[in-house]
Amino acid sequence: MADTPDINTVETEDDYTHVRFRDPDRYDEIRTPDWAEQPAESVSEGSEVRTGKVEGEDDWEVTSVLIEKHVGEDKAKEQAREIVDKIES
Repeated sequence: MADTPDINTVETEDDYTHVRFRDPDRYDEIRTPDWAEQPAESVSEGSEVRTGKVEGEDDWEVTSVLIEKHVGEDKAKEQAREIVDKIES
């Protein structure tokens, strides 16, 4: 089981608190996959998971989690970690 990556940055904009775990610049492609919706929603309703694919590799990693802004930044960080744990464990 991989350790949950550290939170890189947290930005609140528009409707979401964007909890970023990995630098998006290291990825060839970034998506919001349908399969991540269930684990994300089970922790925080309305949240979204972004995944990135490193160039030349087959693996996708969670790059960031978007949590609805009304949750607040501290709670958003907790929920984002929980979502990543569910997906990457």
